[in-house]
Amino acid sequence: MLSATPTGEPTGEKTAPSAPPGRNGARSRTGTARVDLHHLSLLGVLAALVVVGAITSPEQFLSTDNLQLILTQASVIGVVTVGVTFVIIGGGIDLSVGAIVALASVWATTVATQDFGLGGMLLCALLVGLGCGLVNGVLVAYGPMVPFIATLAMLASARGLALQISDGKTQVVEVQAVLDLGLRDAYVLGVPPLVLVFAAVTVAGWLLLGRTTFGRRTVAVGGNAEAARLAGIDVKRQRLLLYLLSGLCCGIAAFMLIVLTGSGQNTNGNLYELDAIAAAIIGGTLLSGGRGTITGSVLGVLVFTTITNLFALNNLQSDVQQIAKGAIIVAAVLVQHRTARSGAS
Repeated sequence: MLSATPTGEPTGEKTAPSAPPGRNGARSRTGTARVDLHHLSLLGVLAALVVVGAITSPEQFLSTDNLQLILTQASVIGVVTVGVTFVIIGGGIDLSVGAIVALASVWATTVATQDFGLGGMLLCALLVGLGCGLVNGVLVAYGPMVPFIATLAMLASARGLALQISDGKTQVVEVQAVLDLGLRDAYVLGVPPLVLVFAAVTVAGWLLLGRTTFGRRTVAVGGNAEAARLAGIDVKRQRLLLYLLSGLCCGIAAFMLIVLTGSGQNTNGNLYELDAIAAAIIGGTLLSGGRGTITGSVLGVLVFTTITNLFALNNLQSDVQQIAKGAIIVAAVLVQHRTARSGAS
C-alpha cells in the first residue's frame, strides 16, 4: 500500500515495517539501471541500423537530405507517441489518435478556417484535438467506459466526420505563411521547424513525466489505481487530463502534417495509433501501465522511422517492412515479460 504526505501525494514507500532498511532504495536503483540498459539497447539498435544503411546505401542514407527526411518523418508520429505514452503509463489506451489527427487536419484546412490565417488554423487544430481528447477522457473517467471501446468509438466517429467535412477530397492549403514553414528557408541551422517542434514536445513531455507531480500521479494511477485513490489522488480527473494531453498532441501533429504536406485529408494519420503504441512498447512502456519513459518512446519512433527509410532506399516491399515491425514488437514484449519476471524474483 502507498503511504501519503499531508498534501495527498503518494510517497511510493512500502508501509510494511518488516522491509529491511535500504531495500526500496536498492530496488529503485535496480529499476533505474534496467531502464538505462533498455535505452542503451535501443541506441545500439539505432547504431546497427545506421551501419546497415551506410553499407547498403552509403551515398543516399548518410546524406544530409536523407537524415533531415528521417527526422522530419519521425516528428509527426513522434509528437503523437508522446501523448500516447502518457495514456499507457496511466493505465489506458488510445486507439483514436490517427483519426483525431485526420479530423484536426481537415477541419483546420477548410476554406473558412484558412481565412483566419496561420494562427486560426493552428488554433483550430489544437481545439479539435483537445475536444476529442475531452470526449475520450469523459467517457473513460466518468462514463465509466473501457478505454478500448471509448477510443475505438472515437476512431470511427472522427474518421467519419473528417470524411464528411472534406467530402473525400484533398483540401489544399492556400495560406502562404503555413506553406513557408515547410520550405528550406525556414530551417534553423539546417534543422527543419517540425523537428524543432518535436524536440520541444519531447523535452516538455520528459519534464512533465519525470519532474512534476502530474507525472508522479500518472505513474501511481497506472501502477495501482486503488492505491492511488487511497493516497488522495483524484484518479478520474487524472485520467481525464491524460486524454486531454493525448488530444493536444494530436492537434499539434495535425498542424505539423498540414505544414509537411500542404493539405488536409481524411486519410491523414492512417495507422498512427498502431505506430505510436508500437513505438511506446519497444521503448519500454508497459501496456498494463505504471512504467515507461518519454526517452524510450522517442527512441522507438526513431527505430521504426529508420527501418522504414532503409526499406525505401533498398526498394524492399512494404509487406516485408510490416513483418519486420511485427517481429520487433513481439521481441520487445517478450523482453518486457522476461524483465518483469526477473524483477519480481
